[in-house]
Amino acid sequence: MDVMPLLMLVAGSAAIAAAGRRTPVPAPLLLVAVGLAVSYVPGVPDYHLDPHIVLPLILPPLLHTAATDSSYLDLRAQLRPVALLSVGYVLFATCVVGWAAYVIIPGLPLTAALVLGAVVAPPDAVAATAIARRVGLPSRITTILQGESLVNDATAITAYRVALAAAVGEGATWAGGISEFLIAAIGGIGVGLVLMVPIHWLRTHLKEPLLLNTLSLLIPFVAYAVAEQVHASGVLAVVVVALYLGHRAWEVDFATRLQEGAVWKMVAFVLESSVFALIGLQLPVVLEGLGEYEGLETAWYALAVFLVVVVARFVWVYPSTFLPPRLSTRIREREEDPTWKDAFIVSWAGMRGVVSLAIAFSIPQVVEGGEPFPGRNLILFLTFTTVIGTLVVQGLTLPPLIRLLKLPGRDVQGETLAEANAQAQASLAAERRLDELLADERNALPEPLAARLRGVLERRRNAVWERLGQPNPITGETADDTYRRLAREMISAEREVFVKLRDGRYIDDEMLRTLLRRLDLEEAAAYREAT
Repeated sequence: MDVMPLLMLVAGSAAIAAAGRRTPVPAPLLLVAVGLAVSYVPGVPDYHLDPHIVLPLILPPLLHTAATDSSYLDLRAQLRPVALLSVGYVLFATCVVGWAAYVIIPGLPLTAALVLGAVVAPPDAVAATAIARRVGLPSRITTILQGESLVNDATAITAYRVALAAAVGEGATWAGGISEFLIAAIGGIGVGLVLMVPIHWLRTHLKEPLLLNTLSLLIPFVAYAVAEQVHASGVLAVVVVALYLGHRAWEVDFATRLQEGAVWKMVAFVLESSVFALIGLQLPVVLEGLGEYEGLETAWYALAVFLVVVVARFVWVYPSTFLPPRLSTRIREREEDPTWKDAFIVSWAGMRGVVSLAIAFSIPQVVEGGEPFPGRNLILFLTFTTVIGTLVVQGLTLPPLIRLLKLPGRDVQGETLAEANAQAQASLAAERRLDELLADERNALPEPLAARLRGVLERRRNAVWERLGQPNPITGETADDTYRRLAREMISAEREVFVKLRDGRYIDDEMLRTLLRRLDLEEAAAYREAT
């Protein structure tokens, strides 16, 4: 097996994603654009997006990281709009896009058109939320987009399977489709509920951080595989487990949380970067298979499907946003009033991604009887153009659109005040507990050490309030910036002394590593205190 193409993909996409953070163009869009440009460069390997790799090996960890970073409480508070988008909208888009394709494209059977509808129905998880966080969308909209992206893949995959069964001649019926959908959904949630408690028990009882991090990396794959083995939704199983583990992460050992956070950030960065680069690199593969579908007529099909996908989201979002509060007093009392601006942003943030392409590539070549699948190559092409179109058009225009609409962003000062009050309450509780412990003779400490413990609490309590202070008139730094810089300078001076002592053979390398690790932890603690 030649690993060089894989290394080139990972290294190149990581470098482009890192460069994208220094440009106004969101990293996912830059990766897609570079992938498109590089796909025809001589010598670049052919990258074929294999659904047998994307769905079971790439999708689960991406869903896991997204779900653990989400708030279970926030998602529960926005359950109605999330459900309407992740289930209702996906099914609506499947039918609308499928019917439109059936009407627009001569000779395309309705069943094959519905396959196309299911393939392009789910918006992408990464692109919209990445842009939302970058431009500072209100937390409610970000939560809705995140929640939709966690569940909509499960709905789309199930709808695709039902449409595909009808297209290949397996005699699918509406009753059978609804039954399969319910089995997949209930089964996926059930598998997640069964797995989440024992997995969390293992995470709280195993004490070896390396073993725990190994378990953490296996969790999304195990949840997905177990659910798929019983013909349930692996996507929902991963999401349920991850939401539970993220909600209870505070019960896990601190060393595990530190390592786990770093590991998963790296995994998510590599996978997300590679996935968006792969989307652009599929252009030669898609065009080679077009065959009879070429020219302006095919371009018209692509434009028409793209427009239907965009318009269908508006048609669904606005009624589902404003009608329920008008019809239900309970909804009006529980939820804040939506605005047309909120609905517009949610409607426009419907970018498609790698899941749609992976599902499209999994369409079989032939149906029952050995005949070619009707319009398979065209479906693949239309999926690709829809993904690229939504990423480029909607992705590039979403940030300026958000600024134009002047949506209220995050209240940074309000969040800092809330953090300071929370820290003050926690510090008071810690001080009371410390006084109780020091009153016991078994916990007797010299006064300097007891004062140091109290000083740590005082510093932690004051650090948040200092962020609200005026910046230094000379350097422009805030107090926490200055604190962080001075702490780094002090630690750097200590680090240099330790290295000189090692070089002079006063201490050995093993002791050096122990001392450096201690400094690293102190530097990380100083950074966290000041942010």
